[in-house]
Amino acid sequence: MTDELHKFLFEGLPVRGMLVRLGPSWREVQSRRHAQGAYPPPVRHLLGEMAAAATLMQANIKFDGALVLQVFGDGPVKLAVVEAQPDLSFRGTAKVVGDVAVDARLAAMVNAHRKGRCVITLDPKDKSGGAQPYQGIVALHGDAGEPLQKLSEVLEHYMLQSEQLDTRLILAANDDVAAGLLIQRLPVQGEANLEGQRRTAAGPPQGEAASPSEGWPRQGSGGRHVNEDEIGSNEAFNRIAHLAATLTSGELLVLDAETVLRRLFWEENVRRFEPLAPRFACSCSRERVRGMLRGLGREEVQSILDERGDVEIGCEFCGTQYRFDAVDVGDVFTPPADRLPGSESLN
Repeated sequence: MTDELHKFLFEGLPVRGMLVRLGPSWREVQSRRHAQGAYPPPVRHLLGEMAAAATLMQANIKFDGALVLQVFGDGPVKLAVVEAQPDLSFRGTAKVVGDVAVDARLAAMVNAHRKGRCVITLDPKDKSGGAQPYQGIVALHGDAGEPLQKLSEVLEHYMLQSEQLDTRLILAANDDVAAGLLIQRLPVQGEANLEGQRRTAAGPPQGEAASPSEGWPRQGSGGRHVNEDEIGSNEAFNRIAHLAATLTSGELLVLDAETVLRRLFWEENVRRFEPLAPRFACSCSRERVRGMLRGLGREEVQSILDERGDVEIGCEFCGTQYRFDAVDVGDVFTPPADRLPGSESLN
């Protein structure tokens, strides 16, 4: 199978949807972890669901920057994070600090003492105009204080709180495939949703208009209460969401997009768009690591060099190792104007 994301609309209804299936890219994320040891199965599956969710959310907005989905708390999984870029390239990692039971669910992994949180960050690529990241945070429990056991429940709760939009999200992952189906009521108007926050973070492009080629409607402004009035009461969304809820995790993992959409919505007039291609990619680089070392300061880096003979830093996302010897460290802290041509080592 290939990595693919399908957008679709229900003709004549205020409902949109997306379906993502990550195969080679998801397996690549896991293979990058082998040198450090594989994550426990529940952690792998959580990270896979996060990868599917992050690509869905990134594809759902027009935003020139990274969408970062994080889950962290006070359980054996200290942190799980997936970063998705505008071209739907993504990377992910997790930090496990304790034993994870083979049947552990979300609350047991990250919300043992009700301190778990889910954070969605929109980090604009271009900050030259004063654009700032937007961050939304939601607890890992419902309105009645009950612990939420599925990532999909957390994100549905977030979208309802933050975007005032009904959303049905189905996520599933195993060692081979990570997949997700998102059904969402189209917003009437609003700056409170992710698209509106994208405008706040990055500023609206000049002359922005709806994109007929994608069919993805834009939000207007000032419609928060209009959207709230529609919550839970839109019959079209409720019907489509009910159909989507009949999809099992097993079906989502093994059936292709064509089969899933036909089985679920065979009575609906579904308009599909050209599929997109998510992929694994890491944004780490030697130059970024050099910047990190400069941030630590020469004294701190020199102490590591004196103790170990070199400085080696590994990327938590892709496993790439960056090694700096004494010559490299000296070059890091030498002003560019004082460097000799070709002085930088390529270790």
